[in-house]
Amino acid sequence: MQHKTPDQSADADVVELVRRTAQPLAHPAQEDQFSASFAKFADARIVLLGEASHGTSEFYEARAAITKRLIEEHGFTIVAIEADWPDASRVDRYVRHKPKGRYDEHVFARFPTWMWRNQEVADFVEWLREHNRAVLADRMTSIRGLDVYSLGSSITEVLDYLDREDPEQALLARRRYGCLTPWHVEPASYGRAVLTGQKDACEDAVVAQLQTLLQRQLEDRDDEDLLDAVQNARVVRSAEQYYRIMYRGSNDSWNLRDRHMFETLQALLDTVGPHAKAVVWAHNSHVGNASATEMGWRGQFNIGELCKTAYSEDAVIIGFGTDSGTVAAADDWDEPMAIKSVRPALAGSYERLFHDTGLSRFLLDLRENVPLRDALSKPRLERAIGVIYRPETERQSHYFDAVLPDQFDAYVWFDQTEAVAPIDADDPHGTPETYPFGLS
Repeated sequence: MQHKTPDQSADADVVELVRRTAQPLAHPAQEDQFSASFAKFADARIVLLGEASHGTSEFYEARAAITKRLIEEHGFTIVAIEADWPDASRVDRYVRHKPKGRYDEHVFARFPTWMWRNQEVADFVEWLREHNRAVLADRMTSIRGLDVYSLGSSITEVLDYLDREDPEQALLARRRYGCLTPWHVEPASYGRAVLTGQKDACEDAVVAQLQTLLQRQLEDRDDEDLLDAVQNARVVRSAEQYYRIMYRGSNDSWNLRDRHMFETLQALLDTVGPHAKAVVWAHNSHVGNASATEMGWRGQFNIGELCKTAYSEDAVIIGFGTDSGTVAAADDWDEPMAIKSVRPALAGSYERLFHDTGLSRFLLDLRENVPLRDALSKPRLERAIGVIYRPETERQSHYFDAVLPDQFDAYVWFDQTEAVAPIDADDPHGTPETYPFGLS
């Protein structure tokens, strides 16, 4: 007779509790049945929807199904995604039937292209365009980018706006941004040059340009083109700081990036007004409360933690996970995407617990079930796959310690998952602006 160790017995008890507590889910393709389980989170002002990888179809399909219900039935009008502002702005113009809007081969064309150029996102974009066609302009839902990496394209957008609206101010902006112009193709080189004393920092110039546009915005808060220019100027300011500090250590650069995401989200909510409600799509590592994870214990915070601090119960965080299947990912930065097999979850991980339930899909509401929270509150391993997946070093590369019930308000489990369906881009390569740091 085989005897279980105390740890094995305890885990078996947790597995049984999860099995009894979990709410089974339909496949996300059955949108109405799947999304009905998430209506209970709709009272929040912000719903943050995670993903355990950037290349898993079910995560994108699930977020799309949940978001559609939140938009159609609960008044959410902002979808904020872990993407560059200029690219998301072009898609936003497309879904809101504005001039120069597009979702084509030129959008999200920088590595990793598959993250936002995939069929699952394309289907959601087309749905949102049709939804917006049937509602009044002030009830249309926007798509906005939260990220900080578009230094060159954001400079271009600011200058294009001023060329149209105020050529004299455009000349001044060109002089200010001229400090960064030699570096916008490879901004990491700017950071190295400042660090080694080869280059003076451009901080004063980019801050002055942002202040000029903010002053202009005080005079016309309803000009959407000006709003776009102001946000691009904010990106330039944050990107200049990011590349200047990225070689000091990963904590500083990570924290600056996520603070920029949070401040962008706040600016979007403020622009729409006190009744604005937003859905956020980003990796678990960004939306899950960092204070409940190894990253937080070593000094990093994220947009999820900042939202919880600022909005408390008005921010709901939903994480996602899987055991095995396939994922779209690269071996290293700027290398071709491949469809990779995801290894079964490691022993001692939350993913192994959930796999052992034998359930294919489920939702766990972690907010008020005290026995469930207590059972899952022992720190365990949790897996995170970004745009890179290295199964040969999976334990070191993709697992970290976390306390799941403090990290998320709810958790969605897919035992088996498949890779996203990427859409080809004309120029899928180029220096990745997340290099050398950044899981996602």
